[in-house]
Amino acid sequence: MENKRSHFNLILILGLLTAIGPFSIDMYLPAFPAIAKGLNTTVAQVMLSLSSFFIGISVGQLVYGPMLERFGRKKPLYVGLVIYLLASIGCAFTASINALIVFRFLQALGSCAGMVTSRAIVRDLFAVKDNAKVFSSLMLVVAVSPIIAPTAGGYITSALGWRYVFAALIVVDIAILAGVYFLLPESKKPDASHSLKPMAIALNFYRILIQPQFYIYALTGAVAASGLYAYISGSPQVFIELFGVNEKQYGWIFAIIAMGIIGASQINTLVLRKHPSEKIVQTALVVQGIVGVTLAGIAFFNWSELYTTIALAFLYLGCQGFIFPNASALTMAAFGHNAGSASALMGAIQMGIGALASATVSILQNHTALPMTGVMALCSITAFSIFMKGRKLYVQQPTLEALEKEDVKMISGM
Repeated sequence: MENKRSHFNLILILGLLTAIGPFSIDMYLPAFPAIAKGLNTTVAQVMLSLSSFFIGISVGQLVYGPMLERFGRKKPLYVGLVIYLLASIGCAFTASINALIVFRFLQALGSCAGMVTSRAIVRDLFAVKDNAKVFSSLMLVVAVSPIIAPTAGGYITSALGWRYVFAALIVVDIAILAGVYFLLPESKKPDASHSLKPMAIALNFYRILIQPQFYIYALTGAVAASGLYAYISGSPQVFIELFGVNEKQYGWIFAIIAMGIIGASQINTLVLRKHPSEKIVQTALVVQGIVGVTLAGIAFFNWSELYTTIALAFLYLGCQGFIFPNASALTMAAFGHNAGSASALMGAIQMGIGALASATVSILQNHTALPMTGVMALCSITAFSIFMKGRKLYVQQPTLEALEKEDVKMISGM
């Protein structure tokens, strides 16, 4: 019983650490129009604060990865959560859109510590064969945030104003800090031999990046996930401005669509009993591509309407519940010895491409659903192309571990 409770507590705190970034995004989405009005700017400008958040997460993960190898898992995590706390206070009291964009960047730098650390700890504590199942469990916690966060954000904005959304995030961060202190074990001791010199860090990242096992699955997962970020960036404009729903209704719509991710991530644990991760990713990418093209086609011909868009977005994001845990497990499988750096690089690639997708939706904004749905379709088609082309390359090029095993066989035969 005690082991089950400890396992539950571990999954819960790892899930919360993974979710702090998405929660920080989802909770303020319903407040976009209110923020624009309060800071005397436009919704398109407010969307740039979302893009800066994605950029901050992308850059920050490259910093935390080496720190996790050098100082262990928990000390860098504390640093990140404190940075998040201070930046959230700045967001709550900001007086201009430019300042908000900067504070959101700093907030992202803090939040990404949790995302990097949680993936590294999964690789530290669990067997490779169990990684996809553990990531699916984390997805259950992460996927709750799109249900709770926008709904809560909508009600907070309506009742108290948009600044109190960031006050709520301050409370969330303090709760996570307490959970890390009391519930999270240190899964890797500090390693003083791990250099923090820029050239050494760059070389370590390069050695990871050139492995087909890493870049094929990391790029597949990242490009597929960028469709989610395109949806997150464009959905306030599509649902609130185009379809005319209010902040509370938007929160509920966002929550309903997010349930697709929750359901798929839990079904994934059952599917893994009979099918390998590669097969699941391939199938999910095909379905996601079909749904994405359908969404874009409807928008192109001006046939978009509320309920059809909700249904198709539900299916599109549901596919992500299959793609994310399996692509993450496949990406991290060969990197137990430097899981922190591999996790950081994977997350940086994902958030970097996500920031590009988010910014593209903002730049192409034309008061229709086409910018959002068009980018979503492009992401899913590109991810499938990378996966299929990459698998052929992966079959032809053995990984570093395979070469090392072959060397052992040759030595043993001499």
